[in-house]
Amino acid sequence: MLGIVTDGAADVPSEWMSEYAIKRIPINIHFGEKTFIQDEELTLSEFYKMVDERSNPFPKTSQPSPHQFVEFYKKHFQSGDTILSIHITSKLSGTYASAVAAAEELKGKYNVITFDSLSGSMSVGFMCRAARQMERAGKSVDEILRYLQSVRDHAHIILTLDTLEYARRSGRVGTLSAALASVLNVKPIALLQNGLVNMVEKVRTRKPALERVVSLAKELVGNKSIHLGVVHARDMESCKVLMEQAKSQLNVKEVVMTDLSISLAINFGPGTVGLVLYPAE
Repeated sequence: MLGIVTDGAADVPSEWMSEYAIKRIPINIHFGEKTFIQDEELTLSEFYKMVDERSNPFPKTSQPSPHQFVEFYKKHFQSGDTILSIHITSKLSGTYASAVAAAEELKGKYNVITFDSLSGSMSVGFMCRAARQMERAGKSVDEILRYLQSVRDHAHIILTLDTLEYARRSGRVGTLSAALASVLNVKPIALLQNGLVNMVEKVRTRKPALERVVSLAKELVGNKSIHLGVVHARDMESCKVLMEQAKSQLNVKEVVMTDLSISLAINFGPGTVGLVLYPAE
C-alpha cells in the first residue's frame, strides 16, 4: 500500500486520517523556552488555554527537521515502501525542504516522493484523500502526481482574520503594508494562491467580512463544482454562518468543516475563519 504523509499545517479531519490511512508529522510549537510536539504533547484545546493565559510568551512554530522526518518515516513504514509526502507550500515553510532532505537520506531504503502543494490547510487534506482514493482505484503514483499537479493551481484558500496581531508577529504574510498593520482593529481578508498568502482587503466588521469571503470565492470559481472546506480557529458560530452563505452561492459538491490546525491558528490567530475551494472535477 502506498504510504501517504502530510504535516501539521494540513487540516485533515480526524476521520479521514483513519479512513484513508493518512499519517501527519507534527510540527514543533514554542512558547518561549518550552517546546511541544503538536498533538502528541499539546492538543488544540490545551494550545488555546495557553494562548488565553496572558503570562505565556507569544507562540511560534518550527517545521519538523530532516531528522524528525527520517524517524517518522522509519516509525510508520517498512524498508522498500513507497511514500507520497504532500506538504504545505514551500514558499511559506521549510517543511517541504526537510522532507526532501529526509527523502535523499533514505534513498535506497525507502522510496519517498515529495510533493509541494503550494497550499495548506484543508487543500492539502483534500489532496491526501484524493491520492488515497486514486490508489485504491488502481491508479499509479505517476497518475496521482499528474492529478495533484493539475489541481494545485486551481485550489484556493480565503480567510478572514479577527485581528492582524498574529499575522503581523508571525511574519509569514506577504504584502502586509505598514498602513494595514497599523490598523489592528480591521477584519483583514487573506488569500492563499500560488503558494503565498496576501492580504487582499480590509473590512471593518465581521458580517461584511464573511460576505466578502463568499463573494471572493464566487469570483475565483464561478459555477465550477467544488469540494468546500470551511475552517475556523475557535469560532464555530462564524464558521456555520460562512458555511451556509457559501452553500447558497457556490456549486458545492461536498462540504467539510474542521478546525484550523495549531500551526495556522498561530499564524493567523484565534477567530480566523475561511473557505477552502478545491476542484471537484
